Parts: sequence; C-alpha cells; structure tokens
Amino acid sequence: MKTDIEIAREANLIPIRDVASKIGICEDLLEPYGKFIAKIPYKTIDQAKVDQSNLILVTAITPTKAGIGKTTVSIGLALGLCKIGKNAVLALREPSLGPCFGMKGGAAGGGYAQVLPMDKINLHFTGDFHAVTSAHNMIAALLDNYIYQHREEGFALKEILWKRVLDINDRNLRTIITGLGKRTDGVVMESGFDITPASEIMAILCLAKDEDDLRRRIENILLGIKTDGTPFRVKDMGVAGSICVLLREAINPNLVQTTENTPAFVHGGPFANIAHGCNTVIATRTAMTYGDYVITEAGFGADLGAEKFFDIKCRKSGLQPKLTVLVATTQGLKMHGDVPESEIRKPNAEGLERGFKNLDRHIRNMQSYGQTVIVCFNRYAFDTDEEMALVRRHCAEMGVGFAENNAFCEGGKGAVELAELVVKTIAEQPSKPLTLMYSDEQSIEEKVEAVATKIYGAKNVIYLPAAKKMLERIKSLGLTNYPVCIAKTQYSFSDDPKLYGVPIDFDFTIRDFVINTGAEMIVAIAGDIMRMPGLPKVPQAEKIDIVNGEIEGLS
Repeated sequence: MKTDIEIAREANLIPIRDVASKIGICEDLLEPYGKFIAKIPYKTIDQAKVDQSNLILVTAITPTKAGIGKTTVSIGLALGLCKIGKNAVLALREPSLGPCFGMKGGAAGGGYAQVLPMDKINLHFTGDFHAVTSAHNMIAALLDNYIYQHREEGFALKEILWKRVLDINDRNLRTIITGLGKRTDGVVMESGFDITPASEIMAILCLAKDEDDLRRRIENILLGIKTDGTPFRVKDMGVAGSICVLLREAINPNLVQTTENTPAFVHGGPFANIAHGCNTVIATRTAMTYGDYVITEAGFGADLGAEKFFDIKCRKSGLQPKLTVLVATTQGLKMHGDVPESEIRKPNAEGLERGFKNLDRHIRNMQSYGQTVIVCFNRYAFDTDEEMALVRRHCAEMGVGFAENNAFCEGGKGAVELAELVVKTIAEQPSKPLTLMYSDEQSIEEKVEAVATKIYGAKNVIYLPAAKKMLERIKSLGLTNYPVCIAKTQYSFSDDPKLYGVPIDFDFTIRDFVINTGAEMIVAIAGDIMRMPGLPKVPQAEKIDIVNGEIEGLS
C-alpha cells in the first residue's frame, strides 16, 4: 500500500470555496490560506443549528506507543456517513510539531482517511500554534520586563508561576536560568519550557467562546505571587489587549477537507496526557452549525481524553454528544492481555481475550457518564477474521454495538458499516444527559479522587509535599470550584506507564498542581509525566526530508 503522503499527494483536492459551499458557507466569508485552506469567522455560529446537530465523540482504549488510530476512525466515520448520504462534518485538533518530528509522527489521519493538505496541516498550517507560542512567550517577556523595570520601586514576586513554551520536544529546556549576564540583561531567575500544547494560552483558545471571553480569560491568568501573598495577573500589567491582538486570527477555525472532500474544521491542539486534549469549542460549535452529524475526538485513551472532554469541555460549553465511539485494535487488546509488545501483531486469541478487560473498563466508564457506547474495530492488514469475530461476539455479550472500520485501506467505503451503526444507534438509543464525575462545589482533592478511583481504579491518592503546598494556595485563592485536568501517562489507567491491562487498588501519586486561572481549571501532575517531552533515540525527524522537491517521511 502507498504511504500516507503518497496518498495525500495523489488525492483530488477541490478548491476550498467548493468545500465550504457543500455545507452552505458562502465564499465571501472565507479567509483563504492558499487554494485548499481557509479560516471561517466564528461569528457564523448559529446556536439554534448547534442544538439540532448530532455530536459524536470518538475515543479509544488505552493506546500502544503507535496509537490506536482514533483520528483515522474519526475521518473514516465522516467519509462513511457521507457515503450513505448524510451531511457530516469533522472537528479535530491541529497536530503539534513535537510528535510529528519526535516519536509518533503526524496527526492528520492515515491511508485513505486523511485530512488534507496533510503536509501543511502537520507543519505550519495557518500559524495558530505559532500565534499561541508567541502570545505565551510575549507574556513571559512582558513579565520579566515588568519585574526589571519596577524593582527599584520595591516590586517583586516571591514566586513566578509562568514559564515559556516551544512547539518542539526539547528536554534540555525543562528547567533553565534566565537573566544571566550584565545587570542590564535582566533579573536572574529560574524558569523553564513546556511544549506549546501544554500552554495555558492553548487551553484558553480551546475553551473560549468568543473574543470577549478570550480577553477575560487572558486577563485572569495567574503569573505569580507578590511578596505580600496576593496574586499578580496579566491584567495587572495592562497587556491583555496586545495578547488578544496576537490571537486575533487564531481564534477563527480552520476549514480543510478529507481525502474524499468532506469538510473538516481543524483547530486547536492541546495534548490529553498533559492538557485537556480537545479541539476548540468554537470549531466544534461551528461544525455543528453546518453539519447534521459532527464527529470530534478526544486525545489518547478514554480515561484521559474522554474524561476531560466531559468533565471540562462539556461542563464549560454545554455540549453533549449523542454517542461515544470507542476504538479498539487487536494490538492494543493484546498488549493489555499480557502479550509482549514485539508479538502483538501476531495471531493470539488468548491474549486478545485477556485484553477485553481493558476494553470493558473503558465501556463502563463511558456508560457512567450516561453515554451510549459502540465499539469500532480499527482493522489492520495483519488482523484475521477470526480475531475480529471474537471482538464482535464479546461486544454482543456486553450489549454494545460493534462495527469494523477499514477506512485506512478503503476510504469511506470501508466505514459504511460503522456509519450505518452510528445513525441507527443515535436514532434508537441516543445518550442520556451527561452525568459528570464530580460537582463544581466539591474540593480539589475530592475531584481528583473521584477521577482516580472511579475512572482509573485507584485505591488511594497520595499528595507529595509540593502538591499539598499548592492545594493550600488554591484554597486561599478561592479556586476550588474549578474542574481538574489530570496530567498522567497515556499508556496505563495508573500513573505507571508500564502497568498495562486494568490495574486496581493502586496508589495514585500527585506530585504538583498548576493553577490555570485563565483556562479556569487546575492541572494535577501525576507520577513522572513531563509537560515538555523529550525526543526518542531515533526521532521521526531522521526520516523527514525534501526529495525532488517533495516532502517525504511525514506520516
């Protein structure tokens, strides 16, 4: 089979005005970025149409290091829905350069189920990530300057909470010292870098409902604590307006197309292991304005992305999916069935069946939110009919719908079974009103413990000294009403990436908290999770090149 980039290069793209026209967006509203990409003003959102649209969440079992293929399934489902005559629109996250050049590769789907142009989407796209990076680091520069310019007046922060960001994996920048040199070179202080998808500006962009809400949230960002113990925020520097200027274009969603010319809004890109893992609320609501069926996804496994989709994004926006699609693969099931990772591509019925415990836990978790769940078997070339039949039979025993997805190899034709099941299930058994995992009124500890015990299966939550100190600050600042965003490994329900399957009765360790007063959530750092990833021994960057004028190696 051809590579992703070969398929993308050969796809018959149509002008973006024609993609927009298919869903009723007139050309006058487009802000084109070349022939095949455009931004759409978010002010076209029509709440009455949003209320009538069918929102479908795609999530997954706990992934392998190669992933599970959620984006490919999401795109495939949209293609399949169009094949059966439905008006389907996608709402997806933008890829980060970090994994693109690091370990995982790109994030624009795969095979014959991609969003295009994949090279532009995976690289600089419309500059949204650069705008977020610039806005975040502009605040850091303005803060450093404020400290420098006002220190003679006695101004000082006893603790600085704002770091810098960069959209590449660079472990050497996790902790740095700034201001070295002459006295005029600044004030010496400790700082560090997170990756751009972990930026609070990214979270704010993804949760803001409009420009006014964006400004309000930026003004409220907590930068540090003054020597008298009071908070110092962006609004205290009077620079929120300039940050909004940097994000003026980025707030509008990006319209692209799939390999079969299906409209797709690709906008915002927080990771789910270190952030909240969902595309922008604006893009989702824009897609729902124009699509009868809107497919969106949440990052990594359902214990991360879906939990945050419900407990943060839906809580804040009022969105509610009509259905959740849970993606599974034989590789993932076997890995969680104690099959060595080097063997998970080989037939192994016993290992596959042992892995059902991971699938079942995710199904029960999603059902606890009131969601109707169907399982999508994301098929690979090495999968056998016998193993697929085992999964199908097990899902029948669990009382959940099952469909195969082969969109990677066949495009929309390979997702017709899934599309028909989705339509039938929404018509006959739509999800109930959301039951969130905790209430706003509960304490931060109660919220963390609710997710850790009910979703992950932990017995106890342990708070290290740094976390306990931050809990006291959260309480003193009156921020306990915020939802929690738990940053943890994507490879396990626990905080140990090597603990596969369904661990139970384990201790779950919170080592620190990060206060996001702009995004209005509290980030709990669990285990050894890093908000600035490092590169692997053999990074994907070694495979990416320009050959005869064409980009090669993107996947």
